[in-house]
Amino acid sequence: MSARVFEVRSEVRWGDMDAFGHLNNTVYLRFMEDARIAWFRTLDLLVEGSDHGPILARVECDFRKPVTYPAVVITRQTVTRVGRSSVGHDIELLLEGSDELVATGKSVIVWIDYASGASAPWTDPQRALFSV
Repeated sequence: MSARVFEVRSEVRWGDMDAFGHLNNTVYLRFMEDARIAWFRTLDLLVEGSDHGPILARVECDFRKPVTYPAVVITRQTVTRVGRSSVGHDIELLLEGSDELVATGKSVIVWIDYASGASAPWTDPQRALFSV
C-alpha cells in the first residue's frame, strides 16, 4: 500500500444499521473518516502540539448499494490531485472479498496554519509522500 492508494478495512456493526435494515448513510462517511485519519497517521501528518495540520475541506458520497450486517467494507482512497496546500482523493467503498462498489466519493484535504486559520503550502517532503 502506498500513500497514493490507501485502504482501510472496517467491520459493519449491528448498531450501524438503520430502521430500514441497512447501513446508515452516516456510517459511510465514518468509514471515509477512518481511512483519512489512518492515512494522516501513516504519513505523520497528525503531530500533537504542531502549529500546522490537515483539515477536511470537502467530502461527497454517492450511495450505490445498501450494505447489511454482517459485512466488512474496504475503503480505498486514491490521491488524484496535489495542489499548493490541498490534496484531492477519489474514494471507493467495496464489500470485502468482491469488487462490488457500495459507495464512491471524493474529498479535499487542506494543510492549514492553526493560528491564522489560513491554508499553508505543503512542504517538499510532504509533497513527495503523496506521489509515492
